[in-house]
Amino acid sequence: MANRPLSPHLQIWKWGPAMLVSILHRITGDGMALVGLFVLVWWLGALASGPEYYATFSEFMVTPMGYLVMVGLSWAFFTHLMSGLRHFVLDIGAGYELNSNRFWSIASPLIAIVLTAGFWALILQR
Repeated sequence: MANRPLSPHLQIWKWGPAMLVSILHRITGDGMALVGLFVLVWWLGALASGPEYYATFSEFMVTPMGYLVMVGLSWAFFTHLMSGLRHFVLDIGAGYELNSNRFWSIASPLIAIVLTAGFWALILQR
């Protein structure tokens, strides 16, 4: 076994908003990839299979479970987007000041919730 230093375990680190945003970024990316791919393939398969299969898909999407899936996907999208924008700013070298980093780590998920609510308000209004 190599004699090298080990990273501190998660129990040693003090949890903060930046860690939460980083973990949410990974979870939402994976969630969109898995659930979003399933919904996309189901939708395309229903389109290709005919009107009765598409009707089944459409009927499911207007049930509470269907709305939960679609709202969850849109929340994951906006959360991932806001976290990605935050990371983009960090990649260009800005936002590393402790107060700024903490503020945007807290603001990113909150802005994502507001964007999701606005998105669904716009969709349900029509």
